Amino acid sequence: MIPLIDLSSDGNIEIDEAEKIQLAKNAVRITIEIAGLKLPKNAELSILFGSDITLQALNSQWRSKDKSTNVLSFPGKDLAPGEEADTVLGDIAISLETAEREAALENKLLDDHISHLIVHGFLHLFGYDHENDKEADLMESLERKVLAKLGIPDPYN
Repeated sequence: MIPLIDLSSDGNIEIDEAEKIQLAKNAVRITIEIAGLKLPKNAELSILFGSDITLQALNSQWRSKDKSTNVLSFPGKDLAPGEEADTVLGDIAISLETAEREAALENKLLDDHISHLIVHGFLHLFGYDHENDKEADLMESLERKVLAKLGIPDPYN
């Protein structure tokens, strides 16, 4: 079972909502399965596709980093890996402009890269992080397994 996903755009970019919601559903469903994430039946997730300007503002406000980034996560509740989430899982914000540049630079399909960013952001909502090597190894291992099941090449190679 997957959460209700509310998908939106900041108005500075155009997205194919049906296409992006399908990417999100697939990425979230497989992430829940592979990572064994615990969430209630009526869980909700918000995903914002924004511009670099929007992500820079969010990153500056919430992380004191005055620069854009590819993905930000805002958990509904601070969790440690393995803990059950509340109904409001949180928010994921993705800079479509940064994702497009990164995909082009790394010769990746844009949809594959967006799927990876969703998986990465979703794992953050459940307490996974990459602040040290041990955390990073665990998180990257889960990402690799999810992406492999989605048919997406390993982004860390």
